[in-house]
Amino acid sequence: MSISSLITFLKSKESIIFNGAVALLTVGGQQLFSFFAFSCPCHHTHNLNYGLAFLGVPALILLIVGFVFNDNTWRLFTNSASRFYIHDYSRQSTLIRYKLICYVLLSIIGRALVAPVTWLAVTLLNGSYYVCALSEYVSVEQYDFFRNMSIEVRRNTLAQLPCQQLVPANLSRIREEILLELKYQSQVTGWILIALVAVTVFLVLCIARCCSPLSYLHLWYWTNYINNEQTLFEQATDQHSKIYAMENIKKFFGFAPGSKHITDIRIPSRDDWKAISGLDLLQVINADHCNYSLLHSWTEEDKEDGKYIHLDVAPDSADNVTPP
Repeated sequence: MSISSLITFLKSKESIIFNGAVALLTVGGQQLFSFFAFSCPCHHTHNLNYGLAFLGVPALILLIVGFVFNDNTWRLFTNSASRFYIHDYSRQSTLIRYKLICYVLLSIIGRALVAPVTWLAVTLLNGSYYVCALSEYVSVEQYDFFRNMSIEVRRNTLAQLPCQQLVPANLSRIREEILLELKYQSQVTGWILIALVAVTVFLVLCIARCCSPLSYLHLWYWTNYINNEQTLFEQATDQHSKIYAMENIKKFFGFAPGSKHITDIRIPSRDDWKAISGLDLLQVINADHCNYSLLHSWTEEDKEDGKYIHLDVAPDSADNVTPP
């Protein structure tokens, strides 16, 4: 397989590769997190909160990060309300629009769920957080050791089981059996979660393919077109914005970066510096035009040419001049 064929294949599987990379990074992060940060308090009033916090809070943070770093999230919400009111939609086009919104939302949610679901699955398979959180609630009716204990003493004793150094020697065998039972519950729950996610993803993909108006090859072509269009659009955006910004900078300073044989430079006044200083927020927004920065707004105003200085030696060759 040639390099170009390999690149084409990888680009066609970009979503799968991205999700796999996120899952692997989450697994590695979870292992490091467990090794360096997790330490069960082994106290009956703290174990549950501590274990659930380590299970749920990182998953919630990963979910939010998944939403934030997905470009489609901001494409969906940025200025969507104004577009809805500006345009007049027919009933059919409105239905198509809502279908598109649902499709994009499902795509965003699906990609955002990769990391938190991986975190939950790995932590449940590991079992440490589950053992810490639920050790004091495990059923111990079959053990004679606990029958004559009060509920408070029993819970306090069970809460200490995750910490071997706090457990008396006569409880070692019982401790091992209870911990094995809890790890069994945790790992079974983890596998059930993985199975449910796998089945759900498969069914959603099947339904999406069945409802798609495109054939398999047409859908594959459309996916490649979207990827190529986005790549080319980003390249054109970078080049266009550089050219546009260079024109504005040239008007402010009298020359553009990289220019050769510069004979005159413009000296900005104090008012010019004040006009372009501050936050570069959108200055003008209307149906025909936007000003993207303070410098852009400055160049749009009718100003005098300002003060220019003629150069005897071009700046790009001034460094090569030997002083007398």
